[in-house]
Amino acid sequence: MPAPRRIDDAAETLDDPLALERQVCFALAVASRTVISVYRPVLEPMGLTHPQYLVMLALWGEEPLSVTDLSRRLELDPATLSRLLRRLESAGLVRRDRNPADERSLAVALTDRGRGLRTQALEVPGTVLQRLGMGLDELMELRDRLTEVIGAAKAATGPATEAQPA
Repeated sequence: MPAPRRIDDAAETLDDPLALERQVCFALAVASRTVISVYRPVLEPMGLTHPQYLVMLALWGEEPLSVTDLSRRLELDPATLSRLLRRLESAGLVRRDRNPADERSLAVALTDRGRGLRTQALEVPGTVLQRLGMGLDELMELRDRLTEVIGAAKAATGPATEAQPA
C-alpha cells in the first residue's frame, strides 16, 4: 500500500480538485458543527439543545403553528420534529393540541413557561456574536450567502435533476 500523500505546497492543494480544503461541503460541515458548539454552553442554562432552540425560535415568532407548518419552516422531517416536540412538551415548554378547525392536524403552541423563556433567549444572539468575535454585518452577509447556497443546492437536487426512468 502506498504511503499517504501529504501536500505541503498550498498552490498544489489549490490545483487539486479533490483536496479536502477545497471542498465546500467540508467547510460547511465543519462550520456547522463548530458554530453549534458555540451555542451549546449558551443554551444549556435554558435547558435547550440547539435543535430545540430552533423550534422555540419558530414558535416565538408565531404560534400556534401546525406540525406541518413547523416542519416546513424548520426544514425538518416530521419524525425528527416529533421527537423534538415530545422533549419540549415533557420540559413543559410547548403543548400539542388538535386543531379545532381540522381534527387531523396538530397545533403546537407555547406554554406560559415556554413564552417566558423568550426573555432569557434574548441574550443568546449577542452572547454568540461576542464569542465568535465577528461583526454583525459580517455574519448577516455570511447568512445571506449561505441562504443563496441553500437555494442553489435545493434547485440542483430538485425534481428536474433527478434521474428519469428509461
